[in-house]
Amino acid sequence: MSELSEIAAKLAALSDDELVAVLHAATAGRTAFWAVNSALGEMAAVHHAELVDDVSPATAPSPTHDSPGAGGVSGQVGSGFTVPVVPGQPTGMPGRPGIGGYSSAGVPTFESVRDKVEQRFGTAQGMGELDRQTPAGRSADEQWEAREKAARERLDRIRKSLHGNDTDNS
Repeated sequence: MSELSEIAAKLAALSDDELVAVLHAATAGRTAFWAVNSALGEMAAVHHAELVDDVSPATAPSPTHDSPGAGGVSGQVGSGFTVPVVPGQPTGMPGRPGIGGYSSAGVPTFESVRDKVEQRFGTAQGMGELDRQTPAGRSADEQWEAREKAARERLDRIRKSLHGNDTDNS
């Protein structure tokens, strides 16, 4: 328990920018904290928080990365300003429903899939009804009914012959 209180005391002694950088580095790669990490990333971009040396020693902070007159500018359009970080949702995480029937990760929502299936079913039903209204459709229905009637009559004769009732002369 004393280790936790020591860590809490050290975190409390940090400035806001340093605390944002430490928490951002601590939540990186943890799928359960993706929302916290995204929010901390936005805060770091807004406040230009520098990374603390003991948090990420392999990354050297660059104090001139946001300055518009930095040396080596290629003259491209928009090279003088930074684009804010757009947090992406890790794979395997449930997403918020998006606009247009897709989640923010690009996966179709259940409601949009259900609506598409219902629309296709309705279209297929309507096409069937329209087909039956044409002369060719009516002819096919009449042929089907004639075959069904002939099949029933043949089945009745077969049943009568199996029961010995075919000797009846009516």
